[in-house]
Amino acid sequence: MATIGNFNSLKVTRSVVAGIYVDCEQFGELMIPGWDVTKKLDAGAEIDVFLFFDSEGRPVATMRKPLAMPGEAALLKVMSVTAGGALLEWGMPKNLFVPANEQQQKMVKGFSYVVYVHHDRHAQSIIGSTKFEKYLTLTPGGFQLNQEVSLVICDQSELGYRAIINNTGLGFLYNNDVFRALKIGEKTPGFIKNIREDGRIDLYLQKPGYEKIVDIAEQVLEKIRTSGGFIAVTDKSPAEEIYALFGTSKKNYKKAVGGLYKKGLVALEEDGVRLVTGKSV
Repeated sequence: MATIGNFNSLKVTRSVVAGIYVDCEQFGELMIPGWDVTKKLDAGAEIDVFLFFDSEGRPVATMRKPLAMPGEAALLKVMSVTAGGALLEWGMPKNLFVPANEQQQKMVKGFSYVVYVHHDRHAQSIIGSTKFEKYLTLTPGGFQLNQEVSLVICDQSELGYRAIINNTGLGFLYNNDVFRALKIGEKTPGFIKNIREDGRIDLYLQKPGYEKIVDIAEQVLEKIRTSGGFIAVTDKSPAEEIYALFGTSKKNYKKAVGGLYKKGLVALEEDGVRLVTGKSV
């Protein structure tokens, strides 16, 4: 049975000048316009088809992939605003509707917002929402300390950033654990730093613990080798410069270089770090 809000493997029934027709099972034969068809397809071919309902509740088929599937969040731009809600560019033939009562703050045309896409089965429509707590739990279970996860940065406060974890729950990144500029809507890997007694989750952007320092040390060694045996980076270099080179904080960089120095792999000079020749890890 074909499902709304998902990609379905369906058969092409016929090809016409204006596009192709697809057997959408219980929804009948639906046409995909030619501008949505990326290659020549003959009757009998199986293709992946995304199904959704238009504003009048009619099923629509497309080969396009939305910018965010139902159950996912993404940064989307507002194309128009009405009394009932806002229409956002979704990468689909039809814009995504965010009802006024699903907006955490009133949306403005031309602005972009992180939106959670939801299949409202009661209304038989796919909508967006910025009221994340309605669909994403504040106490997501099933995670372990130091586990790697996928994050979407959804908003910012004085203390740090809130992020959507694996499209299932919400967690928090404190400012003192963030060593680079983050953008709202950015997708980035992260790690579980702490699971509080109430089930809420604190996050890292970097791999925690000794394993992280080892990884950074390997990056530093590789950078020195590819730079002719010397890098002009010291513990006095700007934190932004260190992050741009190694994706880590100055504190962790110093730990990694200190470890390399103790092993005799590098020499610390006034203006940088030099590889000790004849040494290997």
